Amino acid sequence: MPSSHRARLRSTLRTRLRSTLTILVTAASLLALPSPAGAEQAATTGEFEQQVLFKASQDPGYACFRIPAVVKTTKGTLLAFAEGRVLNCGDAADIDIVVKRSTDGGRTWGPLQIVNEGGGDTHGNPAPVVDRKTGRILLAETYNTGRTDSGSCSVPCDRTPHLQYSDDDGLTWSQPRDLSGEILPPRWNSWYATGPVHGIQLTRGKHAGRLVFGVNTETWNGSRVTANHAALITSDDGGDHWEIGATDSWPIADDGTFRQKPSEMTLTERTDGSVLVSGREQDGTDLGHRTQAVSRDGGDSFTAPFVGLPDLYTPQVQGSSIRLGDRILLACPGDPDRRRTMMIRSSYDGGRTWDSVDRGTVVTTDWSGYSDMVHIGGDTLGLMYEGGPVDARDEIRFARFTEDWLAPRRGPDPTTADFAHHAKRAAVLGGARETDGVFGDALAFDGTDDAVRLPYQDRLPLGTKDFTASLWFRYTATTGEQPLLWMGGIGTSQPQVWLRGEPASNRITGLITTRNGASPPASAFVRTTGAYNDGQWHHLALRRGGGQLTLFIDGTAISTADVPGSVSRNSPFGVHVGQRMDGRAYFTGAIDDVRVYDRALSDAELSSGPSPNVTRDTVVWLPMDHVSGGH
Repeated sequence: MPSSHRARLRSTLRTRLRSTLTILVTAASLLALPSPAGAEQAATTGEFEQQVLFKASQDPGYACFRIPAVVKTTKGTLLAFAEGRVLNCGDAADIDIVVKRSTDGGRTWGPLQIVNEGGGDTHGNPAPVVDRKTGRILLAETYNTGRTDSGSCSVPCDRTPHLQYSDDDGLTWSQPRDLSGEILPPRWNSWYATGPVHGIQLTRGKHAGRLVFGVNTETWNGSRVTANHAALITSDDGGDHWEIGATDSWPIADDGTFRQKPSEMTLTERTDGSVLVSGREQDGTDLGHRTQAVSRDGGDSFTAPFVGLPDLYTPQVQGSSIRLGDRILLACPGDPDRRRTMMIRSSYDGGRTWDSVDRGTVVTTDWSGYSDMVHIGGDTLGLMYEGGPVDARDEIRFARFTEDWLAPRRGPDPTTADFAHHAKRAAVLGGARETDGVFGDALAFDGTDDAVRLPYQDRLPLGTKDFTASLWFRYTATTGEQPLLWMGGIGTSQPQVWLRGEPASNRITGLITTRNGASPPASAFVRTTGAYNDGQWHHLALRRGGGQLTLFIDGTAISTADVPGSVSRNSPFGVHVGQRMDGRAYFTGAIDDVRVYDRALSDAELSSGPSPNVTRDTVVWLPMDHVSGGH
């Protein structure tokens, strides 16, 4: 038998085996799928329920499922797409596009069906969109040559866009059609990715009825990648023909650095008919792991280049958005460092501002990754997301929830003054209260949820500058991490500056992590030989300058070599007092007179006591002596 016939026979047998086993497994478990471990519900009155939708142990023939996408058809059927990864969980091996159908609003699901079989190659990045005029479901997707290991696609990657459609509510699908001639210009000759998340059909304005989905691509010059591109793809004839619409391109310098790489874009039509485009930001020098742009002409152009969102905390990951009345929801993990704590946050002004993590609704504190959302009906929505107690790729879950389940919109937080020039007042979280301080009053923190968070302003990132951070603290804690001041990102690779007590190790630590060009991140830290947890006030300062990183404790200086580069780049950015940026540790004690300068203060200045004046180099000055406003 010729090898080509044997390959087709193996493929047919594998497909039939998967289908048979899936039907048997699904029939036995369809009505009683357990809620995944680690799933939490917010303390609200609305409804929430979830189940495991795709998992290797319940869907035989696959090693892993990733990349969820979900739409509702004109008949009310939910179609949940995913990548069925045959050999392993890698991004570029043998991958099929699979789907499950629900005809009861996501309560129960039918068996797994293969929409597009990779046959050894990668067929993935599902981006479905429904034409409400005809009922046709269109599925954009991307191919590349498959690997047999779990490695990534070799650069330049031979990625090409394709399209399938269904005219029978997702039961059967057309043969794939190569879209390269329409939406793959020669300059996009390396990475190319459709979605992966549902596209939209516009309902307002002169472009009503237009179908739109997003792609991100790269340019290869024969030796390296030289540019990143984010684009919208549009069709005005129900998907028969497609065009490249709004495009935003970002050059990559010879050293490999670039400002932004908007990718994996989720689209939302706002109430005024404009399109909000929210994307993942990957390794650019601009601050933030989320980036946004707007189109006001139906996806033909962007009103301005993408803009990073420094204070929207999330790791580097795909996210999903959907509009519910005047409210736009964004689903993505809330941990600013790692893919965990799936959260739904809201915007009440068309995406101009977003809920902070303490205002979002936690779906699970498990590891969690990619997601998509769908409007089921009324005020009920569905969330399809990657999650697991061990790894975000453990399984794909589907959650149903009502709007009432989401955390209600909260009024303004209490605030405390920041005396720096043109500074906004800082939010006081958790009920931090006034207490006696070194200079008038200070703020006391309970170690549970008390913190002070500064609203993001362009003056706060210190970049490559010299700086001095200074504060007074008092505490008696003998265990736990005691964060005093946190500026920047978090984790081992994100630029940051922090000061914290580590009483169990009998020390105070000051640390910086920097990024310098395309070099790997580097960190430097300075530590005391005591925890200073005697209940007395102590002065602490961290200074970068003259090639040294110096920690001062009550006038005693401890130094180490500085590490070159920026302490605030390519990561979410926050300034917190009394709290780690990711909210996983809080300070127990009192803090007074927090100041940050964008220069290195001299030894004499640090020993002479705080200045009563606001100088031009003052980045932060929190007297911490009064709390006002709030509920």
